[in-house]
Amino acid sequence: MSDSPKPIISLRNFRVHFPIREGVVFRRLKGMVKAVDGLNFDIYEGETLGLVGESGCGKSTTGRGILQLYRPGVAHVSGEVLYKGQNLNELGRSSKGLNVMRPLRRDLQIIFQDPYASLNPRMTVGNIIAEPLKVHELIKGEANLMKRVRELLEVVGLSPAMAKRYPHEFSGGQRQRLGIARALSLNPRFIVCDEPISALDVSIQAQVMNLMSDLQERFDLTYLFIAHDLAAVKHISDRIAVMYLGKVVELAGGDEIYDRPMHPYSQALISAVPIPDPRAAGKERILLEGDVPSPLSPPSGCRFHTRCPFAIDICKTKEPELLEAAPAHQVACHRVEDGSLPTHVKA
Repeated sequence: MSDSPKPIISLRNFRVHFPIREGVVFRRLKGMVKAVDGLNFDIYEGETLGLVGESGCGKSTTGRGILQLYRPGVAHVSGEVLYKGQNLNELGRSSKGLNVMRPLRRDLQIIFQDPYASLNPRMTVGNIIAEPLKVHELIKGEANLMKRVRELLEVVGLSPAMAKRYPHEFSGGQRQRLGIARALSLNPRFIVCDEPISALDVSIQAQVMNLMSDLQERFDLTYLFIAHDLAAVKHISDRIAVMYLGKVVELAGGDEIYDRPMHPYSQALISAVPIPDPRAAGKERILLEGDVPSPLSPPSGCRFHTRCPFAIDICKTKEPELLEAAPAHQVACHRVEDGSLPTHVKA
């Protein structure tokens, strides 16, 4: 990252709610699933921001919401997603904004979690990679188009001769490289990596992460790297945001959040990360009681208070703000804010 990085994506009170309806005819509104509920943070040019948390906390919804992949009738997306000074949420809802969004979509791409389900099995990989180029009419002539496809295959470590094959002829790691090549085809600036290694063998995960790091440096890319594997996130991320039930509860540098986690939820997550060190065999594991509440009816106040061993009365009624508790280290916790969290769990 540069000495004074600029935000490439800024979220301001960003929310993604899904309506739940009942009835066959009138489809009455029963409630709203608050999958993402008020995010405020920046993603800086050239960095990798890791986004971690338990399944169902809203990680993937955040990434897809930023890219405006939800139709208005399917999800209610509100707040601001700022890119190049423009609010993508407003453009996504406006018919006039469609013409503005089209060129912006070239800058904003995604790598999907399942490398097989995201590739059309009836198309050759050459046509799959070429499709975005055809849609945006960036390259004219079939010869020039296939030349670009062969270049992209080489960039991700695959043979250009593979362009005529179909997705089922590739391994899982190779298919994910194809997904990366497709995302790179439009020369994007920002890529949402939606758990891109979770479906791969452990031995292949490191190869794909190293490839992504090399490509980031080569093409000056910015990543939002979504994962539940905390060790992998630490390996690739400059900063890490920890999500719980639609909220970011802690945001700090990768090493900082692993060495000195402040939020009780972050501490519990990191205590579960296996460490290949015999001297750490007796490391204390923090076990959380109870289940994650439903996003259809989240708890009042701090959403983690129902499982937090250090909750006090204010946690049940007042929602904590994400504030700077240390230099470049933000935490949403009343007890960290007033300094009353027990010392044996603080940094």
